[in-house]
Amino acid sequence: MDKLKQLEEFIADFPSALVAFSGGVDSTFLGYMAGKVLKGKVLLVTARSSTYPESEFTEAVAIASQLELPHRSIVSEELDIPGFINNPPDRCYFCKRELFSKLRAIAAEGNYAVVFDGTNADDSADYRPGRKALAELEIISPLLAVGLTKADIRSFSQQFGLKTAQKPAYACLASRFPYGETITKDKLSRVGQTEAALRKLGFSQFRVRSHNDLARIELLPAEMEQGWKSREQILTACKSAGFTFVALDLQGYRTGAMNESLKK
Repeated sequence: MDKLKQLEEFIADFPSALVAFSGGVDSTFLGYMAGKVLKGKVLLVTARSSTYPESEFTEAVAIASQLELPHRSIVSEELDIPGFINNPPDRCYFCKRELFSKLRAIAAEGNYAVVFDGTNADDSADYRPGRKALAELEIISPLLAVGLTKADIRSFSQQFGLKTAQKPAYACLASRFPYGETITKDKLSRVGQTEAALRKLGFSQFRVRSHNDLARIELLPAEMEQGWKSREQILTACKSAGFTFVALDLQGYRTGAMNESLKK
């Protein structure tokens, strides 16, 4: 509760705010708190691109409506950014630089004092090149600033009745590719189609990592037995999407798996 009070006080230091809004656990909680503290002086902005499934955008629009806050959508097509499709280790820097430059421009146009993003305290434990872009553009991360973890955010979201309290963690589809593998719209679509199929099969938290023609499936350890029992359906889903080979990762689901190949 001390962290929640600190968050309210932190947000109250700004007269108004634009919130980068994906409709995920963190940005929904941040949007809710900003709306509560700043009372109407908040704008939520969601970006559409090839790296996010249309279903995620549709859900973000619905959640913004439920929060009863002004909402705007923009296009931020990462595949048009020079160098992005080559998928270098600092790929996220170019993405964040592009997106948040647009958000800064919208904030200036609408006289919003600051741009907030939903980075939380847990994110600092992983390789996040996008943080450099946020620092350069002076983007503020209130959840990180007061030390709120993902568990904290889920707990408060549950307390406030936010439907995202138990929503699985999500990351852009570009994170499904090993560094150096070219990213294309067709490959993004292939991964998105396969993950949609796994969701329909009842899996809660997972990733489909694309290694050229191989789909490496990361499931929660508790759901691996279910994965083995559903192997025929998973195989069909992957091959229907365009993969040739399918493998189940014995380590299971974890965030930042593609960073494991980088030198510390």
